[in-house]
Amino acid sequence: MRKKSLNVKKRSLSKSTFFLNQIFIKKIYKIFDRNVKGIDKALVAVSGGPDSLALAFLAKCYSIHNRIKFHYALVNHNLRKESSLESKTVAKLLKKIDINCKILVWRGKKPNSNIQKTARNKRYQLLFKECNRLKVNKLLLGHQINDLHENFFLRMTRGSGLKGLTSLGKNSVFSNMEILRPLINLKKKDLENLALKVFGTFMKDPSNKNEDFTRVRIRQILKDFNEEGLDFKKINLTINNLKSANEALDFYTRKNIVDNATYIKKKKSFHLSKNFFNNPNEVLLRSISSIFQILSGRYYAPRGRKLMRLISQMTLENQQKKATLGGCIVEKVKETVIICEE
Repeated sequence: MRKKSLNVKKRSLSKSTFFLNQIFIKKIYKIFDRNVKGIDKALVAVSGGPDSLALAFLAKCYSIHNRIKFHYALVNHNLRKESSLESKTVAKLLKKIDINCKILVWRGKKPNSNIQKTARNKRYQLLFKECNRLKVNKLLLGHQINDLHENFFLRMTRGSGLKGLTSLGKNSVFSNMEILRPLINLKKKDLENLALKVFGTFMKDPSNKNEDFTRVRIRQILKDFNEEGLDFKKINLTINNLKSANEALDFYTRKNIVDNATYIKKKKSFHLSKNFFNNPNEVLLRSISSIFQILSGRYYAPRGRKLMRLISQMTLENQQKKATLGGCIVEKVKETVIICEE
């Protein structure tokens, strides 16, 4: 039995790491290795696209080299008839390099509008739930530099502040979950080449060509910019400069929550003192957003305008004293504002 086990392990090693002998894949792996250094367990999110397949391959190689175990999960949104078959096809592709991928299914009624946002939120919910089941607190996602640029311009069209413009960073934290994007500095084209080399194919999402979606139109605009000679290195420099300013605001946001908000564990609620609201608007907005995310378990807090309207209602005299928003109940009792799960 032991001999058979060793043979299986050798076969797994050769399947996964054989491609690392190729120079361009070795370069990509070195960047990945540097970005996940020290991780001992995590859940790797896979969709079947070239980015996530590349991520799965690199994670598999890393786990073999470091003798650790990564878990892999794929979300079937059930938005199209082909969804179930496509999910099974991706799981079969991953088997080529000895990856067992769990398929998480979004069940229940689907929305008629705002489909992409709702699907994204549900995807995170299912992945976080799987992380909790596996008792891991790190989630690896396959975002790359094209996603970074798209997100930046998409947020600009929405009038986002610093947090929104820099929201797609290499690492971020949500509740007790650390979200890692080890491919964020790599180009999509390189990841496509890697996926084709290792798997021979990848899935193409038809929604990526649907110009009803703003993100798709922005993607085309960026292609046009690139053809006109736009220097994306300068866009990266701008994003990095904005990130530095964002980190300063995050510091004062955390300080405001620690100093002026009390978490009541039994009631799963936050009690906010009067001083909590004596902060610049941006710090106040971020503080409220963080509390909503913690209590609701949602990756995205309600939009800024809705939150600012709620803050006004709770801080001005003779205004509404109780409201619901983003899966939470907000109530003002004398000079204390209480936020709890809905």
